[in-house]
Amino acid sequence: MTDGASAMTTRPFDDKVCLITGAVSGIGRAIAEELASQGGRLVLVDRDASGGAELEASFRQSGGEACFVAADVSDRHAPYRIVEAALDRFGRIDVLVNNAGIIVRGAALDCTDEQWDSVIDVNLSAAFRLCREVLPVMLARQGGSIVNIASDWALMGARDAVAYCVAKAGLAQLTRCLALEHAAAGIRVNAICPGDTDTAMLASEYAGVARDTMLRTVGAGIPLGRAARPEEIARVVAFVASAQASFITGALIPVDGGTSAQ
Repeated sequence: MTDGASAMTTRPFDDKVCLITGAVSGIGRAIAEELASQGGRLVLVDRDASGGAELEASFRQSGGEACFVAADVSDRHAPYRIVEAALDRFGRIDVLVNNAGIIVRGAALDCTDEQWDSVIDVNLSAAFRLCREVLPVMLARQGGSIVNIASDWALMGARDAVAYCVAKAGLAQLTRCLALEHAAAGIRVNAICPGDTDTAMLASEYAGVARDTMLRTVGAGIPLGRAARPEEIARVVAFVASAQASFITGALIPVDGGTSAQ
């Protein structure tokens, strides 16, 4: 009876250390909250130092374990510092969620070199560098899960966001390559491909437009008729990162209300 009761209280991420970039707001914050609710010990990474400190404090006040690392993921030296902080605090990394991202609107003829470099660096190169730093830690333990937050635009073409689309498509291919390279070591690598989600990033693309109007406009182009909520993306991330998805690797999973099926 005692063993049964103990088993029932075990959560998917008990004793698991989960590192999340872009953790302070939007999808990243929802992922952090979901993993914490399932027992995860969190390493929160964001360039928003004050927001990160507040988020760390809120998790600790609610009985969770968390540490915050202020870092700009586009800094080439950041991955070493992030991983060092995670190991100093928890001694291991079981889950990496590469969520940090930016968007710059513009077709190819409108995209400057600076915009291109910035979007590629944050959305693709930073994820590669952090994976490269985390993988030896996971290899030493012969296991781990990496979840990259790509986009439904990684799966199909789109207009007026060329740098973003190319970066996310590159992230999808990085996911598949790393999955094949490290499957034998028990490390799974997958990508979640969200559609339009009700976040500050989406709102930034509709500057000056009321939120209700924005959501109606966005929803009109989605088969399910609405934008995603951040927690809906987070729940899929948690499933894919968990042992419940133990036979899933190299997958690109759309969570886009049917958009990529059109």
